[in-house]
Amino acid sequence: SSLIGIGIGILPGIGGGVSCMLSYTAAKNSSRHPEKFGTGILDGVVASETANNASIGGAMIPLLSLGIPGDAVTAMLLGGLMVHNVAPGPLIFAKSGATVYGIFVAMVIAAFAMLVIEFLGLRIFTKILRIPKNYLLPIIVVLCSVGAIGDSNRVFDVWGILFFGLVGYGFIKAQIPLTPMILGFILGPMFELNLRKVSQLFMMNPLSFAERPIAIGFFIVTAAVVMLNIRANRRALD
Repeated sequence: SSLIGIGIGILPGIGGGVSCMLSYTAAKNSSRHPEKFGTGILDGVVASETANNASIGGAMIPLLSLGIPGDAVTAMLLGGLMVHNVAPGPLIFAKSGATVYGIFVAMVIAAFAMLVIEFLGLRIFTKILRIPKNYLLPIIVVLCSVGAIGDSNRVFDVWGILFFGLVGYGFIKAQIPLTPMILGFILGPMFELNLRKVSQLFMMNPLSFAERPIAIGFFIVTAAVVMLNIRANRRALD
């Protein structure tokens, strides 16, 4: 399940949902009691959650090495890094090595901290679900507003998060996925710039693409990702 989660996390734009489904299916196919899956059996829960957690680390690989976020969370992390003038990509290890290793150390510490905190606070965390939403949601909105205005001391940022919160709510109601919007919003300028460069190169030599093994490899990986997304969407509709 960990290997499935890492492999799916490396592929940009797929997310943890697909890794959970594939890991659950693999665990069911290899189980001695496949008929118990779907009844809350522990094997299915562990397989899904293991793949989900592993996909987070896998999504960091294309983010740091290529500057391409693997899911919605790393897309937001990419935006945060760009705000602090840290450009993810092949040169990040040379230009911002301290930041990269800081991320590595933070993830290792977070893994152990999450284990300890979950064991110690499991009984307390479950009680949060008993809090009525009309008490819990206003607190969340206030904390989000404080975080927004504390970044640049502008009330405009508070109106911004409220507006985009309503947009996200509308997307959920319309069953429109949020990940493509976030990826397009962050990667749009980079995509347009590199598209113009590629267009100029193709005008000089249309067959230059076939002379680059790395470019061919990326083309094959991109086609595979698109096909996996189409298969996942078809399975979700079925």
